[in-house]
Amino acid sequence: MNAILDTGPWVALIDRNESSHYDCVNWLKGFRGHLYSTEAILTEVMDLLNFSADAQSAALDFILQSVVELIPTDIESAQKVKSLMNKYADLPMDYTDATLVCLAADTGIHDIVTLDKKDFSIYRLPKGGIFTVHPIK
Repeated sequence: MNAILDTGPWVALIDRNESSHYDCVNWLKGFRGHLYSTEAILTEVMDLLNFSADAQSAALDFILQSVVELIPTDIESAQKVKSLMNKYADLPMDYTDATLVCLAADTGIHDIVTLDKKDFSIYRLPKGGIFTVHPIK
């Protein structure tokens, strides 16, 4: 299975003080597949882990050790992101979520690992497709 990784689980995998840390670690141990994310998510992860250089280094190790593959945003994707943010302005949809929805639309990967079940159950993919949300307890 291929899946998209959101900020919350990524941070929780690294930060033992996060309430969902052990649930996320156990989920990852059982996961068989490849994880994808965006540079915007990595930036958010790094910001949330700014309390520790070691924690930030661990986040980068996810990339360097091919646990997570980052998919860069190009001009076409940025246009889609802007359109999505306008479409979901009533929630509102933030930039990082919009990059994940765009990534899902571009890759056809509809599985997402997130702690944000509410928003990702609302967001729609092309042709009315929905995300398969893999919540961590």
